[in-house]
Amino acid sequence: MKFALFLGCNIPVRVQQYELSARAVLDKLGIEVVENSEFKCCGNPIRNTDNKTFILMAARNLALAEKQGLDMMVLCKCCFGSLKKAAHLLKQNPSIQKEVNGMLAGEGLQYKGTSEVKHFLSVLYHDIGIHALKEKTTRSFKGIKIATHYGCHALRPSDITGFDNPVAPVLFDELVSATGAQSIDWPLKLECCGAPLLGVHDSLSMGVTERKIIDGKQAGADYLCVACPYCQMQFDTVQQMMVSAQKLNQSLPSIVFPQLLGLAMGIDGNSLGLSRHVLDISRLESFLE
Repeated sequence: MKFALFLGCNIPVRVQQYELSARAVLDKLGIEVVENSEFKCCGNPIRNTDNKTFILMAARNLALAEKQGLDMMVLCKCCFGSLKKAAHLLKQNPSIQKEVNGMLAGEGLQYKGTSEVKHFLSVLYHDIGIHALKEKTTRSFKGIKIATHYGCHALRPSDITGFDNPVAPVLFDELVSATGAQSIDWPLKLECCGAPLLGVHDSLSMGVTERKIIDGKQAGADYLCVACPYCQMQFDTVQQMMVSAQKLNQSLPSIVFPQLLGLAMGIDGNSLGLSRHVLDISRLESFLE
């Protein structure tokens, strides 16, 4: 099984533990990922400002994956949503596709729509499967409660992303359960993390984050679990800022899912980047048996 790995902009710079842990898990599962130094921004930052440029940026990445003859595996849910949206728009609008291909021709590229865009979690759930994942685990979590945060861009618009049921998703919860951890039900599970508002309206952004953290704590969670760099930065770096500014009385550390899965697969904490978090997550390994 082989994929073109799309990391996006933030993960290599700000959330390196996501890349480290994802690569470690994929290697254990025998999934080959192919690098492409030509991949650039997915276009998400200008998606609501310059739609045509957004589509062109996304299409270029999609065309590069097609040139490799591979489906694309995406770690960031914002990138995943943007690339899926662009592919949908190109399919629905032949005139836009023709115009975009005219611009891509200068680089010897052409978008045909032959490569599928998949999120990392989707690959684990659909291509590998829960049963196969359990067979790869050598240890099991016990007595740990995880609050899964699905994020916005993978679930909506559901007819485009096709990730899971946008109202009652189960994919992430079942993946967490495969490690032996308990995925809890919590009221604000599907609410935004607050990251899109950071830098625009900081108090509102942190207010959204605070509500999520308090709700997760009240539901009994030991950790938040995410699969998106923006959500992880909000729940790790920004949460620490809130604690330091005494805007939060207690913290709820966040981990990226391949760290949880990796530990259950017997991968050491250093390889999973456990020390790269701002908030301390060293207690995580104490739940393993």
